[in-house]
Amino acid sequence: MGIANKEAIKQFQLLMEEVDEPLKNTFEKPIIPTDLYRAVRDSQLVGLSGYSKEGLPVIAVGLGLSTFDKASVNYYVQSHIQMNEYRDRVVLPSATKKYGQYIGTCVKVLDMTGLRLSALNQIKLLTVISTIDDLNYPEKTDTYYVVNVPYIFSACWKVVKPLLQERTRRKIQVLQGCGRDELLKIMDYASLPHFCRKEGSGSSRHSENGHTNNCFSFDHPFHQELYNFVKQQAVLRESVAPLKQGSFHVNFPETDHEGAEIAKTIETEFHKFGNQNGLTKSLNGLRVNAA
Repeated sequence: MGIANKEAIKQFQLLMEEVDEPLKNTFEKPIIPTDLYRAVRDSQLVGLSGYSKEGLPVIAVGLGLSTFDKASVNYYVQSHIQMNEYRDRVVLPSATKKYGQYIGTCVKVLDMTGLRLSALNQIKLLTVISTIDDLNYPEKTDTYYVVNVPYIFSACWKVVKPLLQERTRRKIQVLQGCGRDELLKIMDYASLPHFCRKEGSGSSRHSENGHTNNCFSFDHPFHQELYNFVKQQAVLRESVAPLKQGSFHVNFPETDHEGAEIAKTIETEFHKFGNQNGLTKSLNGLRVNAA
């Protein structure tokens, strides 16, 4: 296990000490009140935009514009796990039935619109989420398509790449522009995430016939169905004997506390990037918060 992954697990263990109970049986616990869940959706941009021609769910992720600043860290982790579980328990089985063949993976389209240096302040949370997927949901994503890449992406990628498992790095494809032409080879236009439908469209909100086609929105059918499903699971749970504590939780292996100082690494890489590209003044005083 690499140093970066040891650091990720270390950070996760520290996080678990803080949240502990909220992550136990996290799938069966809806994020309430609804306004809080809406705030999570507005700041953790992810959703289901449609299906590929082979029937794989298309998960859109607005990585560049996600702020993760409207709720505590444990709610973002809880939300991520709930979407993973809903995908595995409901979306993938439904796709298997609809397309008449086993479907056990999805494709993800990562939108880098609006990516800023300050986004790296969330490196610990993103590392935790990535490690959850690597250790608890391996091989659930067929391909990661990266679109709307800004000029600072190369510096970000240099920092983030070592934090990913090799099996994940092999699946990443960076597309030109919004990636529309390449993505249309594997999915119909209706399944394209809204930020891929035209050059410069970004992760803004769009609507057609009075209904949002921004799959990030809480009002999108996917999120409405997911949220209602989680609430139904909570009701069912209360109607029977309580589940044993920890019947659904995230398992991490024991590890030592050695690891790289991620925040320091990020600062160093971006200052190098600034020196190479004449941005020394704009990056002066940049500090990445590892807390």
